[in-house]
Amino acid sequence: MRQTNSLYTNRHGQRPLPPVPEIILTAENDNQSDDNNSNNYNTNTNPGTNTSELNKMDAEKQEAKNLQMEFEWVLKEEVHQLLKKLKVVLIECAHRFPVPLYENEGKKTEKFILSVSPPEQLKAILTLTGDTITQADISFKLSKPPYQIQRTSITQDSPWKLQQVQDAANHLQQAINHIDDVDDSYHFKTSDEVLHVIGNILEALQRGRLSLIIPKKKPIDELIKGRNMKCLAPNLSEDLAVSFYLQSHKLIIAVYQLTNIQGTMRFDSCQAEASVNWLNEVLLFLTAGLQLCQQLKDKISVFSLYKDFTVGSRSSSALSY
Repeated sequence: MRQTNSLYTNRHGQRPLPPVPEIILTAENDNQSDDNNSNNYNTNTNPGTNTSELNKMDAEKQEAKNLQMEFEWVLKEEVHQLLKKLKVVLIECAHRFPVPLYENEGKKTEKFILSVSPPEQLKAILTLTGDTITQADISFKLSKPPYQIQRTSITQDSPWKLQQVQDAANHLQQAINHIDDVDDSYHFKTSDEVLHVIGNILEALQRGRLSLIIPKKKPIDELIKGRNMKCLAPNLSEDLAVSFYLQSHKLIIAVYQLTNIQGTMRFDSCQAEASVNWLNEVLLFLTAGLQLCQQLKDKISVFSLYKDFTVGSRSSSALSY
């Protein structure tokens, strides 16, 4: 025990800590002051930056909300309004056709004179009833010896049908049917739905318009052996062909004369035309219908860029407009 106590008794007293130099205290205080200033600076600048970003985010949200509201209005109201307007235009177009189409009785009869100068070169006096040439007197001058006048005719017993008219009428009827397939109370939910309907109508109208302005080209041998050539009385020789077709607002007759020159077949052609008033009106209405479709397609295509745009994609409070 003594030995143990002597350890404690012999222990030296702890030396007092030396005082902290004043310069160190001053430096620490300066550092704390700098830290405080730095914190104050960050505190003062961050709110400004966050506010700017928040304002930008709010503006973007509001813009998206406005676009969604406009999109839903277009789907709910404007699409149906345009379809109704388009149907009125297309029915007016249908009423111009000389064939039965959408409550149009058709069978309109008109007389035309198609000739060139001099008239001996080519002349046709004809009656057009609906989409059919029911009577025609045709004369043209041969382009090879003996250069005489060739005559033939079309009679009611064997009329000449203009298939372009019926084709255009069928395409127009299809376009109207696509509109009728959409119920007035139906609510479109996506841009793809609208684009599908408008696309079908556009295609039908384009086919109808092209049927009238761009006739199908046929090889000369197909024309000579064609069904319509059997409508002519008297029949023409196998080196002659006659063709009636529509191009834009005109009815055209073309005569083709084959010639064998040293074993090579070539043909000369001559054509005459006359303007058809109802064709001009039909093309105007078809063009107006195409423009209406394209306007709606362009507008919907803008919204289709936003793939998440569907009816009901906004909150219920934003739907009250």
